[in-house]
Parts: sequence; C-alpha cells; structure tokens
Amino acid sequence: MEAQRHALHDGRRHFQHGPIDLLISAEGDAPAVNAAHEAAWRRFSGVLAELVAELPLLRRLVRAEPCPMSGPIAQRMWRACAPLGTAFITPMAAVAGSVAQELIGFYQRPGIRRAWINNGGDIALHLAPGTSVRVGLLADIAGFDPHQAGGLLDTDAQFTVRAEMPVRGVATSGWRGRSFSLGIADSVTVLARTAAQADAAATVIANAVDVVHPGILRRPACELKDDSDLGGIAVTVDVPPLPPALVEQALQAGVERARALQAQGLVQAAVLACQGRFACVDNPVAGRLLEAPSIGSVLA
Repeated sequence: MEAQRHALHDGRRHFQHGPIDLLISAEGDAPAVNAAHEAAWRRFSGVLAELVAELPLLRRLVRAEPCPMSGPIAQRMWRACAPLGTAFITPMAAVAGSVAQELIGFYQRPGIRRAWINNGGDIALHLAPGTSVRVGLLADIAGFDPHQAGGLLDTDAQFTVRAEMPVRGVATSGWRGRSFSLGIADSVTVLARTAAQADAAATVIANAVDVVHPGILRRPACELKDDSDLGGIAVTVDVPPLPPALVEQALQAGVERARALQAQGLVQAAVLACQGRFACVDNPVAGRLLEAPSIGSVLA
C-alpha cells in the first residue's frame, strides 16, 4: 500500500502509511503553510520503507554502545532511548514521537505561527515566539465516548505549552494504549524538549507504575503480537480494581522514575494516572500542569 494523504474539512492534513497515522495542523500565512505541507508529504512518503529497512536493529534492546542505526529517524529513536537506563526498552519505544519530530521540522519556517503533528497521541510542536497551545489530557482511553453530547471531549485536565517553555514534545503511554506496557498506569503523559524524548520517557515511566497483585494479568508480548519487539517479556493485559493504597504505591514508583529522568533533563513534567488517582511531577519552568482536574487525588 502506498502512502496516502487527505485534506480535512477543518484545514488539517491526514497522512497515513501502514501503521503510521498522522494528523497535522498548521497556522500562518497560506503560502508558507502549503509549502510546509508539501515538504512534509515528500518526506513522509519514504519514512515507512526507511524504518522497515532497519527494523531488526530497531527491535533490539538498547545497549551502551555506539548508535548502530543509519537513518535519521532511527538514530533519533536510539538516542531518545539510550539515556533511559533500562533493560526493557528498544528504539521502537520512541518511533511515533521520532516520526512526528522529523516532520515538524518542515513547519519551522517564517510565516508559520503554530503547528503540531499528532502521531497516535504522541505530538511534536512548533511554536513561534509569543504563541502557545492548549492540550487536553484524557487519562483513561477506555472511558472515551466519541458520541458524547455536542461532540466535545470532556478531558480530565488541561495544560498550556507556551513558546518560551522548553517543551516541544508531548507523549502518552499506558497499559490501555496501542502499545504494550509493563506497568499498570492507565496513562502517563510526558512533556519533554522533543517528541522523541517524550515518547521514550512516557514508556519507561508507565512501566514503572506497578505493584504486585494476584489479579493483575500479564502475558508474553510475543503471544499477543508475534513480531513484538519485546519478545517474551510479560506485558499487562488486564488490571482489576485495586485498593487505594496499592494505587498510591504504584503511582509513587512512577513519580520516582519521572523525577529521576527530570533530574537528567530528559523530562520537563509528567502527569500519571491510575484508577482515578493522579500524580503530577511539575517543573519550575513549566509550572503546575493540572489546571482543571476532575480527579480523586494529586501527588505533588
């Protein structure tokens, strides 16, 4: 199947090729926006083949070695994962964010005020000086109802990314998402300097949100998807309602991981959600993230 693109009624663009599915929005002077869309499309049409060519290496666990990748997106994936210090991550943990980051570069040009590329929930941003973007957080995708009244999404919280902040990437991971997770977080949303960094960090923080409980069901990743990059590693497939104390324990483990990555400069801020309870790892630069939460508890 060849890459496909569509112009949506609201001005956004939809690029799709195999598993890569992008929604792109850009605001600014029409000639600049159109030129950026065309340049991004030309780059996008070869992305899947480029990644498939390096797939065996991309499915290998990241080790402390020189980057073995040759393509720019594959190299970005590896560099995003290499500093995270975990045995349970491959460069594929950063694939969505790295693709979005590759394409957002075409929108970083005069005449474009704002642009964002959403690759399945992993978002790369372009913000010209003085601009901002508001992001809504939906903690549990299982509760999403696309037919709710008025078509408006009732988010759990919102936050604003301003141009002066050191944030150009937003990514979310969790056991209910489209990718496998080792933990029990419904979602972990990370703000980072780049989309690739946010994607990789969200993965490892979500993996850290975990406890021991006999009701948590896990299965080898390869049994769920025969070509999974995680092989026989057990991933979470079901989580029963847990006692509040265990939920807090799991969230605290994730907070500790997020703070360690924040100390390394790999994470700017993060919001962790598990069974109606939240934890927020703030940043002195970015400020408090949760502006309008409808949550049971918040860990500072």
